[in-house]
Amino acid sequence: MLLTQKATAKNKSAKTLMKTNIKKFDTAVSEGDHEAAEGAYKVAVKTVDHAATKGLIHKNNAARRKRALTLKLNGM
Repeated sequence: MLLTQKATAKNKSAKTLMKTNIKKFDTAVSEGDHEAAEGAYKVAVKTVDHAATKGLIHKNNAARRKRALTLKLNGM
């Protein structure tokens, strides 16, 4: 494998993990389980921050995603 292919696979995996964690949070919110939503929120925010730090998403995109998650959690 070329280095670019390895990096592409690693980045895709990280972005997929971020999206999965956000979906888990959304599921917990829709079920109305506040404790599960809080736990999923922490994990989702951590992965969004990690993606922004690694340059997978722009820092403003990360801020927008985290704000949306926070508003959903507070709106429960």
